[in-house]
Amino acid sequence: MTENMTPELTLEPTATAVEVPSLTLTPEAPEIPEVEEKKIEAVEMDEKLLTEEERKAVEEFSHKIDIRDTNMILQYGAAAQKNVAGFSENALNNVRNKDLGEIGEDLSKLVVELKGFGGEEKKGLAGLFKKGANKLETMKAQYSKVEANVDKIAQNLENHQITLLKDVAMFDQMYELNLKYYKELTMYILAGKKRLDEVRKGELEELRLKAEKTGLAEDAQAYNDFANLCNRFEKKLHDLELTRMVSIQMGPQTRLLQNNDTLMIEKIQSSLVNTIPLWKSQMVLALGMEHAHQATAAQNAVTQMTNELLKKNADKLKMGTIATAKEAERSIVDIETLQHTNQQLISTLDEVLNIQRQGAEKRKAAELELGRIEGELKQKLMELRG
Repeated sequence: MTENMTPELTLEPTATAVEVPSLTLTPEAPEIPEVEEKKIEAVEMDEKLLTEEERKAVEEFSHKIDIRDTNMILQYGAAAQKNVAGFSENALNNVRNKDLGEIGEDLSKLVVELKGFGGEEKKGLAGLFKKGANKLETMKAQYSKVEANVDKIAQNLENHQITLLKDVAMFDQMYELNLKYYKELTMYILAGKKRLDEVRKGELEELRLKAEKTGLAEDAQAYNDFANLCNRFEKKLHDLELTRMVSIQMGPQTRLLQNNDTLMIEKIQSSLVNTIPLWKSQMVLALGMEHAHQATAAQNAVTQMTNELLKKNADKLKMGTIATAKEAERSIVDIETLQHTNQQLISTLDEVLNIQRQGAEKRKAAELELGRIEGELKQKLMELRG
């Protein structure tokens, strides 16, 4: 592609104009332009695929091909076909024997172990020092346990990584071998087609002309037999072309398998050199922060307890001082008591005077009554004498 696809940069703040969609009240949908299908050009297999040296080899080899030799035609290119078949079998076995699920399981275990570290912090002031010490010891024990599991998983991942690195190197070799088999099949096919074209234009055409000229049955049979041999050889070349297509497909397939292994290697490498060391450093920080947290919590507890004691003592001192001051300022006999006593005394005296006054009045009344009684008695006695 010769067209420059570099984006155009600008310092202008205005954005590019956006085409406003057209609105319609008709139910018909706008026609969607048909996408023109790209034509795929077929790859022609000719000598352009070969180097000059390989072309010479094909030219020389084509002259050695004897289409009349049935056994040779049967075995033509068989070695290359067997190599491709063996190559495909090896690739299949490699994929079948490789357990990438085990690597995924180890990575999942690693994530579980790293996420499982830590626990909920118990709150409350009571038993702070004891709980803090217990928590720190629990964190240390848990860290040691998780660290041991992580180290074990890391060792497994390292072993997987070594195996995958060997597989990647092996895939490189397999890819190079596949290229070799592909080129070998291409040369067999080109040499066979070259020889077949020569035979059909030469010897087969001569047999046809001879059979037409003589009209003899044996000449017609000879032409027919040779034509069948040419057709068998053509089918053999077609079979080689199918094998060549398998080889062509094995190239990108091999790279895909290699790429999968490479991605897994990178994932393992990232876990080994980034995730695990980062987790360990974070755990060191967590333990250090827990130490600082406990020291701060202890200091806060002491300060809180000291403040509470000072407040309680201050409250008690205030109450005691006030009570003492009140008692110190209080008289032996309260004025209220004297007032109450005086009121009671006055009331008593008033009642005594009232009783005495009533007694005197009753005595006077009694004296008068006694005088009346005595007069009444005298009068009655006088009446008796008269």
